Amino acid sequence: ISTASSSSAKAMASAERLLRAGMADAVVTGGADSLCRFTVAGFAALGSVSRERCNPFSANRSGINIGEGAALFLMTREQGPVRLCGWGESADAHHMSAPDPEGKGAERAIREALARAGIDAADIGYINLHGTATPHNDAMEAAVVERMFGARTPSSSTKPLTGHALGAAGAIEAAICWLALARNPQHKLPPHWWDGEADPALPVIDLVAPGRRADVPLRHALSQSFAFGGSNAALVFGAA
Repeated sequence: ISTASSSSAKAMASAERLLRAGMADAVVTGGADSLCRFTVAGFAALGSVSRERCNPFSANRSGINIGEGAALFLMTREQGPVRLCGWGESADAHHMSAPDPEGKGAERAIREALARAGIDAADIGYINLHGTATPHNDAMEAAVVERMFGARTPSSSTKPLTGHALGAAGAIEAAICWLALARNPQHKLPPHWWDGEADPALPVIDLVAPGRRADVPLRHALSQSFAFGGSNAALVFGAA
């Protein structure tokens, strides 16, 4: 599966479909991506790469930091400490390298994931944002999150910590959600590392300050992946 930034999130959705259809008892899924000059040069040509640490949703944001990494999961029919309880996919095909500014495709993927999970937006305790720190992505994503969740759902982009690992990003961010749900006795929320200077042009969303803890134990987390070409994916994880 190769759909740019949503690749490994879509691979996890595909694994869940195989399990649900009875075509497999266990599936190894996830993603890996490594740095290469061709990819870095392509993003540089688009003017998308920042010389500073990426700064999602800041008035001073100037683009992405390309990273590399991998995250893999063994998904089975048996119940574990965390399960992928909902997923959604969409293709808005608005532009090859820019999201639909209204976020219609992104919202459709999120609503589909919530519906499959059988929960409402209010049941999500944490959102891992796609949060690339590009002007268009952050504007679209903030609008969608504010429209669907208001300004009260704790949210963060973890890309300032990992870089944008491209095809592996969805799986890495799914792993962060998994850890927040399963191995988090202190109920700490994944932090949003930035300069704290909110862009006044963006809708207000609840960005997690470092060290913040959830008011109640997390039950559900949402991970969002929005790729070039309008290839969107959303994953809902639930604690057992």
